[in-house]
Amino acid sequence: MASTQVSQPQQPKGSFRVALDEHLPVDHRLSRVYRVGAGLMGLVLLAFGILGLTHNIGFFDIGHHSVAGLNTNGALSVLSICVGLLLFVGMVIGGNFASTLNMVLGVLFILNGFIGLGMLDTDYNFLNFRIQNVIFSFIVGVALMWFGMYGRVGSALPHDNPYWKARHPDQAAEEERARQG
Repeated sequence: MASTQVSQPQQPKGSFRVALDEHLPVDHRLSRVYRVGAGLMGLVLLAFGILGLTHNIGFFDIGHHSVAGLNTNGALSVLSICVGLLLFVGMVIGGNFASTLNMVLGVLFILNGFIGLGMLDTDYNFLNFRIQNVIFSFIVGVALMWFGMYGRVGSALPHDNPYWKARHPDQAAEEERARQG
């Protein structure tokens, strides 16, 4: 019985495909950046959430209750603790998981900032956002995206970078052959 091979569709010359699930070497120096970013942001959010819960503010209370200069309520405190713990999980796992988690949560924080901005002074502001919360959300979102994208995107990545190699496999192979021979 003859076996049939299914061939992969050929990509046009010059195009590239980079999957987000490519793995860095375990000890790659970029993993430290992703871990530190996730850990720092997780620590900030965890501290904010815990301080909010210790103030015994109602779960959906929309008064002027603030912690560390940011308005909060029980729901926002619990949400902050959950996201902070998720970032700690990313810090522990590291590698591409931490990088992707940082990027995704960064985008979500920026979107949350826009949503919070639209809900200021409305009855739908159940997380008790004020303008300082919106600005904080934008800052955390940009910081998380920066930590997640560091060394992964850019026009001047070094040629030993695993993401550069994945985007330029022909040139990477050629440079490797030149180094060996």
